[in-house]
Amino acid sequence: STPGQAEITSLDTGNIEDILSKTSVCHAHLCRFSQMLHPIFEEASNIVREEFPDVTQVVFARVDCDQHSDIAQRYRISKYPTLKLFRNGMMMKREYRGQRSVTAIADFIRQQKIDPIKEILSLEELNTVDRSKRNVIGYFEQKDSDNYHTFEKVANILRDDCVFLAAFGDVSQTERFSGDNVIYKPVGDTVPDMVYLGSLTNFDLTYAWAQDKCVPLVREITFENGEELTEEGIPFLILFHVQEDTESLEKFQHEVARQLISEKGSINFLHADCDKFRHPLLHIQKTPADCPVIAIDSFRHMYVFPEFRDIEVPGKLRQFVLDLHSGKLHREFHHGPDPTDSTPGQEDVAEMASNPPESSFQKLAPSETRYTLLRDRDEL
Repeated sequence: STPGQAEITSLDTGNIEDILSKTSVCHAHLCRFSQMLHPIFEEASNIVREEFPDVTQVVFARVDCDQHSDIAQRYRISKYPTLKLFRNGMMMKREYRGQRSVTAIADFIRQQKIDPIKEILSLEELNTVDRSKRNVIGYFEQKDSDNYHTFEKVANILRDDCVFLAAFGDVSQTERFSGDNVIYKPVGDTVPDMVYLGSLTNFDLTYAWAQDKCVPLVREITFENGEELTEEGIPFLILFHVQEDTESLEKFQHEVARQLISEKGSINFLHADCDKFRHPLLHIQKTPADCPVIAIDSFRHMYVFPEFRDIEVPGKLRQFVLDLHSGKLHREFHHGPDPTDSTPGQEDVAEMASNPPESSFQKLAPSETRYTLLRDRDEL
């Protein structure tokens, strides 16, 4: 394309599914196509189209959310202009937050087109794999195969969460006992590998398995990822702990997996550095000296779990989360303890719930009307 002939696809309810599913990378500009960004987006599209002429590789697209509010609602778009990245029909959680310039946007797309899979030329290379990161390793008879193409799609989507490696042909032969094989190497030198036992031609199964391994159930919240976590739109259950206190984190991870796995998707399980997040602790009248501390941030109020040691009491942490979903924590905030509540220890929960401070972590979210970055971290 030449300047002035940018190929920017307009997405609507009728074509969005088809276009997104047929494109490996789609950079979509969602909501009120601002006049300032419009020419920049077009020029970046021109540059990228010259480098990637195949329209199945990269598509620049836009959505007018005034006309297509259903699309804005589906992707939880509340600010504009918003730049989202889609891969193989799936919206990536990390939206584009770089500079709004032609060069920066074009460079971002180039980075997305770099192959996320490193080829292993000898199995000895696996001895030097960085075990501080999550690694997914595929062993394939040949690169041009349905199995490997599925692996490629998964790697492209989860490239920010795992390191992906692959070996082919003779190099991988000893690892292919009964055909192509994929394993996961967790963080830690002594943690055993985990083998994928499903069909490698089934993308949904392969992706679900890899996502479960690459995206931990309990994630760390930082100032760098706080905005994208708030954009997921669900409350936080947070363990505040000092960085060196790995024992409390392991207990929290264990109890979340044991008591709350069914709540995944309705609440985010997070852990935070007490020292870095002193301000939210002050909101709930705590200091790093009080850590470990567990709290819920509903984006309206913060509620404190009475005693950290009680997470090992069967069902207690789960009930704390269920009381948020049922409205009990908020109800007691307005009306005091429920009169029928006579469970031992619940008086403490009700007392703390009846005086919750306002949400702290909602301040990490961007403006509802324009793109922002958290500039003053001391506000939190």
